[in-house]
Amino acid sequence: MRETERAMRKDISDGVDCVAAATRLMLQRAELTQLVAERRTLGDLTPIGLPDLRKARPAARRASAPDFLAARLRRTQSA
Repeated sequence: MRETERAMRKDISDGVDCVAAATRLMLQRAELTQLVAERRTLGDLTPIGLPDLRKARPAARRASAPDFLAARLRRTQSA
């Protein structure tokens, strides 16, 4: 697809008609869209061309309150 885009840009810069290259590029993009849809149907949802940045995160730990704060919380809850 990049070669087709390159050829189309060269045609444009040379002032030549680029209808053939543009048509090829549109057909390639349509084919790519179908392939992506098929891939998603099969269950692969990872981004194409990008690293998968989703990482499993460990469960968040609740930090225990300092002793003076824990004592104060106990007093307010019992009152």
